[in-house]
Amino acid sequence: MTGDINFSRRLLEQFLVVVQEQHFGRAAELLGMSQPPLSQSIQRLERTVGVRLLERGPGGVRPTPAGAVFAEDARRLLDLQTAAVTRARRVAAGLDGEVRVGYVSLLSQLYLPELLRVGAEELPGLRVHLLHGSSAALVDQVRTGVLDLAFLRDPARLAEDLVDTVVATERISAAVPRGHPLAGADAIDLAQLREEDFVVPDPTVLPVLAERLQLACRQAGFAPRVAAVADDLSGLSSYVAAGLCVSLLPEGLRDLPVGGVSFVPLTGPEGYLDTAVHAVHRPDPDAAVTRLLAVITGPRSPFGAADPTRGVTSGSAD
Repeated sequence: MTGDINFSRRLLEQFLVVVQEQHFGRAAELLGMSQPPLSQSIQRLERTVGVRLLERGPGGVRPTPAGAVFAEDARRLLDLQTAAVTRARRVAAGLDGEVRVGYVSLLSQLYLPELLRVGAEELPGLRVHLLHGSSAALVDQVRTGVLDLAFLRDPARLAEDLVDTVVATERISAAVPRGHPLAGADAIDLAQLREEDFVVPDPTVLPVLAERLQLACRQAGFAPRVAAVADDLSGLSSYVAAGLCVSLLPEGLRDLPVGGVSFVPLTGPEGYLDTAVHAVHRPDPDAAVTRLLAVITGPRSPFGAADPTRGVTSGSAD
């Protein structure tokens, strides 16, 4: 009757060296031990397995048919054990595993392709799963653990149970229809748009951008004449492209294939307006999230191209 099937890695390694050398003396020398303890270890292994694994003779040893099969499986078992330990350590270090990333619509075209490319180069063992949603929905999914990380452009104030890092800033410019008289200007004063119809951000969805648009117009001496409201940047730019309104939008949108919109820099105090891209995660992120954030804020950051005149900062949402 066999005992419990339980043997150590060391015992399997000893057996494989004996099979390799086909001699107890040479195997013991390679293992840095004397021959009697090695012979005793192999006998204990055979008792545990319940079959004879080695044929012993005056010239050495050779595996029995059962021993040859056991040797093949032992090698695979040791390889799997090594792989399991290595993978666990890589996951703990953030070099392997999965990270679930949420994003709002227009960030996918401006930043995500480069983020995925740089992430694949620097963290090849990390698998990134993407999920699109609104800012409010993404924040809630990060809080509940559905997402590990979310990239937002204009979050409302976040509760203390989330960490918010600004990973990029973009200058806000005047956005006018392509055929507008000011479309080709090098720069304009915002007051030059006082008689125009504006499409403005919905303050319940894009509170920061909505507040800054209103503040900039007040500083320029007028209240914007609101003709339309949109709850995302695609809607805002669509109203402008249709020739119906003007607006204030992040300059990064000019790189998107939205025809009919011209971006004109602003002069004066309002020319320093900007908007931010935020990375939001829980206070105790997995190592994979920490590693990915290090890529995002490092020298190869895909977000660094947003505005080369501005640095990457961190802090709370506006």
